[in-house]
Amino acid sequence: MPGKKISQSALHSSAAVEDYLERILELINSKGYARVVDIAAALKISQASVSNMVQRLDAEGLLKYEKYRGLILTAAGKTLARKITHRHKLLTDFFRLLGLDERVIYHDVEGMEHHVSPPTLRAIQALTTQLRRRPTLRAKLESAVA
Repeated sequence: MPGKKISQSALHSSAAVEDYLERILELINSKGYARVVDIAAALKISQASVSNMVQRLDAEGLLKYEKYRGLILTAAGKTLARKITHRHKLLTDFFRLLGLDERVIYHDVEGMEHHVSPPTLRAIQALTTQLRRRPTLRAKLESAVA
């Protein structure tokens, strides 16, 4: 495989960062704020783990964090979180167009969203657009998948 080799731990770390940013943006959009306790509940992990990651994301310039107060996403953090959210929504919409079960969609999207390349995302976006415009083709795909 050409290019830089990425370790499994780096991939996991990157996926974890993306999961945090995605949940933080969701919390801010729904509640107007995100606190460590809210993030921990949303991700079903300990507050200590969240605190460690939040401090890391602060050091990386993706959010501003004040202990016991809460956090806000920086411009860079918002941009990245929006890209992650868009990718998640695009994959979910694509699989829904194929008529897949919601539990299958959730499981598959969570498993692949961190590993899909930009060219593949562009292809899925193009396919999604075309499937929306062609209900007959979409119906054929749904029946082939079922």
